[in-house]
Amino acid sequence: MTFRPIRIVGDPVLRTPCSPIDEITPGVKALVEDLIENVDMDGRAGLAANQIGVSLRAFSWNIEGEIGYILNPVIVELSDDEFQDGEEGCLSVPDLWFPTKRSLYARAEGTDLDGRKKVVEGEGLMGRCIQHEVDHLDGHLYIDRLDRETRKKAMRAIRDL
Repeated sequence: MTFRPIRIVGDPVLRTPCSPIDEITPGVKALVEDLIENVDMDGRAGLAANQIGVSLRAFSWNIEGEIGYILNPVIVELSDDEFQDGEEGCLSVPDLWFPTKRSLYARAEGTDLDGRKKVVEGEGLMGRCIQHEVDHLDGHLYIDRLDRETRKKAMRAIRDL
């Protein structure tokens, strides 16, 4: 396994929108292998490419025993009448969890390594994961979605990391 260190809040790669993957190269295949291997650890639900320092639109997930990946994901549907407001954390904001409002359901479309259309969808934790990881690929962290008071607390806690 190729261990890839996780980039931490403050690293500019986390705030830069990722580039689309236009061609499946050996480097892209290696990136997907690394994303899958590095998400397959206790406590990891999802991992975006920029969290391991690669500014390309790809993420992997590890939800309820299912491990997978998607390239060039775009969220195409969110539940607009059902929400979840549970605690959310992030490998790039270690050891901190804050209540984060998300749509209950999310559906993203992208491709696989063979260029075929791929759909990832789900409710609850999977819905949260899709939204969280696509946010990463767009250059956002979950702390950006916190209400004002919670965000103040989060920023103080991050300064203390």
